Amino acid sequence: MALSKVNFNSLNVTPAASKAIKFNSNNNGIETGDVGGSLVLLSTLTADGSGTTITFDSNIDSTYSEYIFKYINVHPATNEAGLFVNFRDGSTAYDATKTTTYFAAEHREDGSGGALNYSASSDLAQSTSAQKLTGNIGNDNDQSASGTLHLFNPSSTTFVKHFFGAGNEYQGGDYITNVFYAGYCNVTAAIDGVQFSMSSGNMDAGTFKMYGVV
Repeated sequence: MALSKVNFNSLNVTPAASKAIKFNSNNNGIETGDVGGSLVLLSTLTADGSGTTITFDSNIDSTYSEYIFKYINVHPATNEAGLFVNFRDGSTAYDATKTTTYFAAEHREDGSGGALNYSASSDLAQSTSAQKLTGNIGNDNDQSASGTLHLFNPSSTTFVKHFFGAGNEYQGGDYITNVFYAGYCNVTAAIDGVQFSMSSGNMDAGTFKMYGVV
């Protein structure tokens, strides 16, 4: 079996933002472009302590069948405030009807309190309220929360809009909580906006990123 040799100088490997390298049908072999499973960064928002919410109100459409939101080092101004999320379904309000589930594992710095719990008070049943994403985040200088939220096919007008995620926070009581949540927006209208909010007080710091999945 003969080996095919490729002339390196004939390959087009010019870098491009949010692109990967893929094979093409031309004689230059490869090019930049979107490939399955690639993440395309659509927006980055940063909390600066001046408000209680971070809102993605554009670029959520039929372009992608999955959107990923990352929240990084979210720090509340108020001690033991929680991070929540809600969804807009075509109106101006972030109040899509949701049914969800939520559980968490925790462990304290002193080695006590290790537990895995389903939190019935953190889930929703056909509710327009915001969904809890974290426990009570501490507001000491080194305390924060980070995590990832996946939203599927938000532009569907046939199916419910599924979402799930996981996160980790440094709680005000000096312990770790690893949380897992999931649910669906039980609406036939498209979801076209996602809003993150604090349960109380301003969002002192935090970086939020929205990606489309090719």
